[in-house]
Amino acid sequence: MAKRLPEKERREEILNACAKLYQEKGFRDITIRDISTETSFSRPSIYNYFETKEEIFLGLLTREYEMWTDELIRLAGVCAGEKVSDPARTIAGSLVGRETLLKITAMNLYEIEDHSRMERLVEFKTAFRTSMDAFDELLKAVAPGMTEERAEHVRMAFFPFLYGIYPYAFPTDKQLEAMEKTGIKWKRETICGMAEGLLRQVL
Repeated sequence: MAKRLPEKERREEILNACAKLYQEKGFRDITIRDISTETSFSRPSIYNYFETKEEIFLGLLTREYEMWTDELIRLAGVCAGEKVSDPARTIAGSLVGRETLLKITAMNLYEIEDHSRMERLVEFKTAFRTSMDAFDELLKAVAPGMTEERAEHVRMAFFPFLYGIYPYAFPTDKQLEAMEKTGIKWKRETICGMAEGLLRQVL
């Protein structure tokens, strides 16, 4: 008889499978059957942990925000009491490796939230709020003496900006072709580069 994994490990296996598929397919093309095929247990077993595909994606996004929070906290600890020569670059650097977070946020968040139970949505919003708090701590570390009013201005510019950055950094071939045909100039920029540019304007 196969050994039963603890619940947290089983949830992680499902989230890992979803993350892998999301690198290969679009949100609408991924099914719970696809996710099940990438795991070690049956499709009906997934429903013991997540009621919908959207809840799986919300769980993945929650995990992404938790990882980003860890990085923000780490950077705040490194920068505390130090003179930071380039605050914009330091904060923007926290987004390295956060493509999944930014992609889900930009492409599918409304639908995911709308098709998830309130308890799952509250879990996500808690992780999001914790990231905002960690962002504030990093802001204090890299820009000591900044007023609360100014910090709120930076936060209110930065977080909405995150909702749209992914499509600008990773347009599809079809989007690029349409831009070319209509004379829209597009310059390849990294997520960190665009975030740094914004932060230089608002810090």
